[in-house]
Amino acid sequence: MLISRRSARGFDHPVASEITPRAVWEGRRELLRLLAAGSAGALMAGWAARDAQAAVQRPNKLPPLPGAPSAVPGAMTMEKLTSYGDITSYNNFYEFGTGKSDPAARAGSLQTRPWTVAVEGAVLKPQTLGIDDLLKLAPMEERIYRLRCVEGWSMVIPWVGYSLAALIKRVEPTGNAKYVEFTTLADPKQMPGVRSGVLDWPYVEGLRLDEAMHPLTLLAFGQYGEVLPKQMGAPVRIVVPWKYGFKSAKSIVRIRFVEQPPRTAWVKAAQQEYGFYSNVNPKVDHPRWSQATERRIGEDGLFTRKRPTLMFNGYEAQVGSMYAGMDLVKNF
Repeated sequence: MLISRRSARGFDHPVASEITPRAVWEGRRELLRLLAAGSAGALMAGWAARDAQAAVQRPNKLPPLPGAPSAVPGAMTMEKLTSYGDITSYNNFYEFGTGKSDPAARAGSLQTRPWTVAVEGAVLKPQTLGIDDLLKLAPMEERIYRLRCVEGWSMVIPWVGYSLAALIKRVEPTGNAKYVEFTTLADPKQMPGVRSGVLDWPYVEGLRLDEAMHPLTLLAFGQYGEVLPKQMGAPVRIVVPWKYGFKSAKSIVRIRFVEQPPRTAWVKAAQQEYGFYSNVNPKVDHPRWSQATERRIGEDGLFTRKRPTLMFNGYEAQVGSMYAGMDLVKNF
């Protein structure tokens, strides 16, 4: 059972009854199907009317951040969306605590403005960008991604952002840049979990440069048409949909291009359990549980069967070629 998003600490992000009706979002996905078939014109007026009605029914609690549906192959799964309430009340963000409801209850203390991200290391054009500069760097897109946690649960989330490659091209990596390291904010005054020893702070994650450049790797600023809630990694995070969720660093303050694989937070904490690659692979079990199946959040009925886990989280057609010839058991 999921714990309510409301708490004694006065957490006040939108409740499920206030969010854009699911029919609106599913209508957008239906429109994409029709666009592919060349028959969407007749529904344009109806889609606009539904959006207008939703705007009247639900005053935004967070600033709006719309994005055009993405044309990147694989970026718009047609699966049923996880509800906003479930997405924002059940997640991992250890900087605010290890409980699934801790981020929602405690992230209100996070100050997301002013905010800067330093981009440095093996690049020709190192720079520090404010959040407003990042927001204007490339056109915003809506992307509907599956996201799977190594603990065995998954969600389908409508993110808003653009390919991380847009930022990478701006800073011009040198020939020595083989990996990209992401560092998140670690401020014990704002983040009570940082005062614990559960991880070696700050939280660090990393990707190979080609993984970071892949069109599906998203620099995300929003979800459900609004800016990111604080418990989801505001004001900027990455989303790597074919990897386990912990690879998608939240509340990023530094991006560094390096020659050697970054020593990530979870590799330092438990290398035998959390490998550097962390691609979703149902054939490689976590030492303490199977990865062959998953539980989709929101499908919690007594007789609801778990879903089979898909290789690369269902994105094998888009990303599998990057790992051709690799031993994906050894390189887990």
